[in-house]
Amino acid sequence: MLSKIAAVALAATLVSAQTHTLCDPTKKDCPNPPALGAKGVNHDFRTGKSDFIHDLAGTYTSYDKDQGALYEIKEEGNAPTTQSGPYIFFGQLDVEVRVAPGAGIVTSVVLQSDDLDEIDWEWVGSDHKQVQTNYFSKGCVTSYDRGGYAAVSDAQERFHIYTIKWTPTQLDWIIDGVVVRTLKNEGLSGCAGYPQSPMQVKLGSWIAGNPKASPGTIEWAGGLADMKKGPFVAAYRSINVTDFMGGQGAKDATEYVYTDRSGTWQSIKVVNDGKTQSGGNSSGNSTTTKPTGAKTTLTTLVPTNPPTADTTDAPSSGATGGAGAGSGTTTGAGSVPTGAAGKVSLNLLAMGAAAFLGYLVL
Repeated sequence: MLSKIAAVALAATLVSAQTHTLCDPTKKDCPNPPALGAKGVNHDFRTGKSDFIHDLAGTYTSYDKDQGALYEIKEEGNAPTTQSGPYIFFGQLDVEVRVAPGAGIVTSVVLQSDDLDEIDWEWVGSDHKQVQTNYFSKGCVTSYDRGGYAAVSDAQERFHIYTIKWTPTQLDWIIDGVVVRTLKNEGLSGCAGYPQSPMQVKLGSWIAGNPKASPGTIEWAGGLADMKKGPFVAAYRSINVTDFMGGQGAKDATEYVYTDRSGTWQSIKVVNDGKTQSGGNSSGNSTTTKPTGAKTTLTTLVPTNPPTADTTDAPSSGATGGAGAGSGTTTGAGSVPTGAAGKVSLNLLAMGAAAFLGYLVL
């Protein structure tokens, strides 16, 4: 019989492996991602729908003059989800959201690229005290040491503004203007690689605690969802999106062009109406760009109640190691515990957005 740690790790692998892309430009030629560009987005959902995002198949989003866009789960199988058409190539995303309550219910704000770089905010409906953060590089799911937690008060009762600020050198997760986690791009590769390719915005909620899910997913989600307590509603009140267009001074952009199979930000051209603004290797052929990655420096809060049966004391402020990948340094109030208990917690955490995105294509 599998140990609890092994079972949870296996469940995390199976769920995360469902992450989906229609076309991966590191494996074959794909359509160029359309750029959001200099116009940006600043939309209040209390006024109605935004042209920036669209409902995926099976999703119906309603709008309320006080609460904004309502993503409602009424029955098993519901997974209301919206996705942007344009992409950002580094940038800032601010989403004002009140998350859906209830054990087994997950609310997500996700940035994801065609080659499966990913940056996440996620909330489990039974957890009133914290939000989960995560990132992935090129869809790598062979390790689960990139997750983190940050304290947030009454996420199911109050609106908060959650921000992702993403540049070629640094990634910040921010709550109501306060940085709760920082990831620096310092040159690692593989699973610890830095997210660096153009991404779409994906907003939604789903039922992780459903009877067909793996035991590990159900545990991560806080248990089975009790549909009799529904409907479960996540409210997105506003969204602000700024496209940094490669972060190298481009004035505007209409599309982004992968010039080779590396998926590195240096190899991706910023193009405005057919004219290259920045990025890409000079020949436009696949070759010489050296892959970069992330050596992580995390500034994150101690998890107030991480979903694991076994716990250890978190390292003190400034301790080396912890939740970061590789030899990154964890500073601030503390870090996710290391050791077996930490592995359980982080493996559960890794199931989040990857499971959500995979859920949509099952």
